[in-house]
Amino acid sequence: MKYFIGTDHAGYEVKPFVIDYLKKKGIEVEDLGTYSGESVDYPDFAHKVAEAVIENPGSMGILICGSGIGMSLAANKHKGIRAALCHDYYTAAMARKHNNANILCFGARIVGLGVIESILDAWIANEFEGGRHERRVEKIDI
Repeated sequence: MKYFIGTDHAGYEVKPFVIDYLKKKGIEVEDLGTYSGESVDYPDFAHKVAEAVIENPGSMGILICGSGIGMSLAANKHKGIRAALCHDYYTAAMARKHNNANILCFGARIVGLGVIESILDAWIANEFEGGRHERRVEKIDI
Protein backbone atom coordinates (compact mmCIF):
# COMPACT_ATOMS: atom_id res chain seq x y z
CA MET A 1 0.00 0.00 0.00
CA LYS A 2 1.31 3.39 -0.97
CA TYR A 3 0.22 6.68 0.55
CA PHE A 4 0.57 10.10 -1.03
CA ILE A 5 0.66 13.02 1.38
CA GLY A 6 0.22 16.72 0.78
CA THR A 7 -0.11 19.73 3.03
CA ASP A 8 -0.34 23.45 2.85
CA HIS A 9 1.68 25.72 5.15
CA ALA A 10 -0.69 25.05 8.08
CA GLY A 11 -0.13 21.29 7.88
CA TYR A 12 3.56 21.45 7.08
CA GLU A 13 4.79 21.06 10.66
CA VAL A 14 2.83 17.85 11.43
CA LYS A 15 3.66 16.20 8.10
CA PRO A 16 7.00 14.71 9.27
CA PHE A 17 5.23 13.18 12.27
CA VAL A 18 2.61 11.57 10.01
CA ILE A 19 5.19 10.29 7.52
CA ASP A 20 7.34 8.80 10.28
CA TYR A 21 4.30 7.18 11.94
CA LEU A 22 3.22 5.54 8.68
CA LYS A 23 6.72 4.38 7.79
CA LYS A 24 7.05 2.73 11.22
CA LYS A 25 3.96 0.73 10.29
CA GLY A 26 5.61 -0.41 7.06
CA ILE A 27 3.65 1.92 4.77
CA GLU A 28 5.35 3.53 1.77
CA VAL A 29 4.78 7.29 1.71
CA GLU A 30 5.43 9.78 -1.07
CA ASP A 31 5.56 13.43 -0.04
CA LEU A 32 3.98 15.72 -2.64
CA GLY A 33 4.66 18.95 -0.75
CA THR A 34 4.61 21.63 0.42
CA TYR A 35 8.23 21.61 1.48
CA SER A 36 8.35 24.72 3.68
CA GLY A 37 6.20 26.78 6.00
CA GLU A 38 5.79 29.53 3.40
CA SER A 39 2.20 30.38 2.52
CA VAL A 40 0.80 28.30 -0.36
CA ASP A 41 -2.62 27.56 -1.83
CA TYR A 42 -4.11 24.33 -0.43
CA PRO A 43 -6.00 23.37 -3.65
CA ASP A 44 -2.69 22.91 -5.46
CA PHE A 45 -1.70 20.11 -3.08
CA ALA A 46 -5.17 18.62 -2.86
CA HIS A 47 -5.18 18.26 -6.64
CA LYS A 48 -1.67 16.71 -6.67
CA VAL A 49 -2.63 14.07 -4.12
CA ALA A 50 -6.01 13.33 -5.72
CA GLU A 51 -4.40 12.88 -9.13
CA ALA A 52 -1.72 10.59 -7.66
CA VAL A 53 -4.37 8.41 -5.98
CA ILE A 54 -6.36 8.19 -9.22
CA GLU A 55 -3.23 7.29 -11.23
CA ASN A 56 -2.15 4.62 -8.70
CA PRO A 57 -5.08 2.24 -8.07
CA GLY A 58 -5.09 0.85 -4.56
CA SER A 59 -3.16 3.77 -3.14
CA MET A 60 -4.39 6.20 -0.47
CA GLY A 61 -3.92 9.89 0.18
CA ILE A 62 -3.56 12.11 3.19
CA LEU A 63 -4.20 15.86 3.07
CA ILE A 64 -3.53 18.25 5.93
CA CYS A 65 -4.37 21.93 6.15
CA GLY A 66 -5.45 24.15 9.04
CA SER A 67 -8.98 22.78 9.37
CA GLY A 68 -9.03 20.00 6.76
CA ILE A 69 -12.08 21.56 5.15
CA GLY A 70 -10.41 23.21 2.17
CA MET A 71 -8.37 20.13 1.31
CA SER A 72 -11.42 17.87 1.41
CA LEU A 73 -13.46 20.25 -0.75
CA ALA A 74 -10.74 20.51 -3.40
CA ALA A 75 -9.90 16.79 -3.47
CA ASN A 76 -13.55 15.78 -3.81
CA LYS A 77 -13.77 17.65 -7.14
CA HIS A 78 -11.98 14.67 -8.71
CA LYS A 79 -14.10 11.78 -9.98
CA GLY A 80 -13.22 8.64 -8.06
CA ILE A 81 -11.96 10.47 -5.01
CA ARG A 82 -13.74 10.14 -1.70
CA ALA A 83 -11.88 12.50 0.62
CA ALA A 84 -13.11 12.33 4.19
CA LEU A 85 -12.56 15.01 6.81
CA CYS A 86 -11.91 13.14 10.05
CA HIS A 87 -11.58 14.45 13.59
CA ASP A 88 -11.16 11.27 15.62
CA TYR A 89 -10.89 7.47 15.55
CA TYR A 90 -14.62 6.96 14.95
CA THR A 91 -14.92 9.30 11.95
CA ALA A 92 -11.80 7.78 10.36
CA ALA A 93 -13.07 4.22 10.91
CA MET A 94 -16.50 5.02 9.45
CA ALA A 95 -14.96 6.83 6.48
CA ARG A 96 -13.13 3.63 5.57
CA LYS A 97 -15.83 1.09 6.54
CA HIS A 98 -18.94 2.79 5.17
CA ASN A 99 -17.70 5.34 2.62
CA ASN A 100 -14.67 3.57 1.12
CA ALA A 101 -12.79 6.85 1.48
CA ASN A 102 -9.45 6.91 -0.29
CA ILE A 103 -8.12 10.23 0.99
CA LEU A 104 -7.92 11.14 4.67
CA CYS A 105 -8.15 14.84 5.51
CA PHE A 106 -7.65 16.46 8.88
CA GLY A 107 -6.83 19.84 10.33
CA ALA A 108 -3.46 20.42 11.96
CA ARG A 109 -5.02 23.27 13.95
CA ILE A 110 -7.87 21.04 15.11
CA VAL A 111 -6.30 17.78 16.29
CA GLY A 112 -3.18 17.10 18.34
CA LEU A 113 -0.53 14.47 17.74
CA GLY A 114 -2.21 11.85 19.94
CA VAL A 115 -5.47 12.23 18.05
CA ILE A 116 -3.59 12.13 14.75
CA GLU A 117 -2.16 8.75 15.81
CA SER A 118 -5.63 7.41 16.59
CA ILE A 119 -7.01 8.73 13.28
CA LEU A 120 -4.19 7.03 11.38
CA ASP A 121 -4.66 3.81 13.34
CA ALA A 122 -8.37 3.74 12.47
CA TRP A 123 -7.68 4.54 8.83
CA ILE A 124 -5.11 1.75 8.53
CA ALA A 125 -7.03 -0.87 10.55
CA ASN A 126 -10.36 -0.60 8.75
CA GLU A 127 -11.47 -1.63 5.28
CA PHE A 128 -14.57 -1.02 3.24
CA GLU A 129 -17.39 -3.31 4.34
CA GLY A 130 -19.17 -3.27 0.99
CA GLY A 131 -22.64 -4.78 1.17
CA ARG A 132 -25.37 -2.19 1.62
CA HIS A 133 -22.72 0.54 1.55
CA GLU A 134 -21.60 -0.38 -1.97
CA ARG A 135 -24.68 1.01 -3.71
CA ARG A 136 -24.43 4.21 -1.69
CA VAL A 137 -20.79 4.73 -2.57
CA GLU A 138 -21.60 4.09 -6.24
CA LYS A 139 -24.07 6.98 -6.09
CA ILE A 140 -21.28 9.38 -5.08
CA ASP A 141 -19.61 9.22 -8.50
CA ILE A 142 -22.25 10.83 -10.69
